[in-house]
Amino acid sequence: MQYHNLNDFLERGARRLASGPVGVLLIEDWVEVDSTIRHHLGLGLGNLVVLGHKRMPLAAELREKIHLVDVRDIARPEAWLDAMNRLIPAFSGRWVYYGFNAEYLFFPFCEARSLGEMTSFVTEEKRDSILTHVVDLYADDLQSHPDAVSRENAHLDRAGYYAQTRQRNGQVMERQLDMFGGLRWRFEEHVPQRGRRIDRIGLFRARKGLELRADHTFNDEEYNTYSCPWHHNLTAAICSFRAAKALCTNPGSAERIDSLMWFNSVRFEWTSEQLLDLGLMEPGQWF
Repeated sequence: MQYHNLNDFLERGARRLASGPVGVLLIEDWVEVDSTIRHHLGLGLGNLVVLGHKRMPLAAELREKIHLVDVRDIARPEAWLDAMNRLIPAFSGRWVYYGFNAEYLFFPFCEARSLGEMTSFVTEEKRDSILTHVVDLYADDLQSHPDAVSRENAHLDRAGYYAQTRQRNGQVMERQLDMFGGLRWRFEEHVPQRGRRIDRIGLFRARKGLELRADHTFNDEEYNTYSCPWHHNLTAAICSFRAAKALCTNPGSAERIDSLMWFNSVRFEWTSEQLLDLGLMEPGQWF
């Protein structure tokens, strides 16, 4: 289905969604749009809402499987935030994933289990959100891939991640952490301070009154926690070329970076097992 704008989708499309989780893909440019859509359809996301230019290059069979909403300014600062906060009430009661093009969601055992199975398990644990770590991906050779995007030669950092206790207005926030690492840490001089964190509540159960903030946290502080008080909960990962693409295409940083590789770079195997082994997500009680 295709919709003229967000209002059109909210009026006609939201009620047509099938049961189950909803995915929202925010298309900032035309890099890896097809692969992003295919990856998330493969996770069992039957309800995939894609916000981007209606004329973007896209395989015909994919257009038939998604809800394409013509939103041409999604790359404008915080346009994605405005769109998400308009969509959240329409998805009330549903689990929602959101991410950008050239970002790929992974969760424990995703090769054999569906996203719906995972969210059902988390619901049974009386959780309404899932913490995701944004794991930076990057090409090994910037001469061949000047925008740093290459699925075939994708690499990630195997070390260099750390967390700090989150504080808001001088108050320590219970069971919340600010997490850092990857390219945003190694090239922090080129990244605004507000964009250096790698934690995102990328999966959540929508409800009326819930609002997403510009720093990828919610106005309900319990949604921003990494686990419940009594045991560790499942976490997931969003493997993303977004930071690499920005570093290698923005004029201020591109001219100073000739490689994103370092001694802790490893080839990304595109498996949940690798991410689990590196500690970039954990299954909690889901075995």
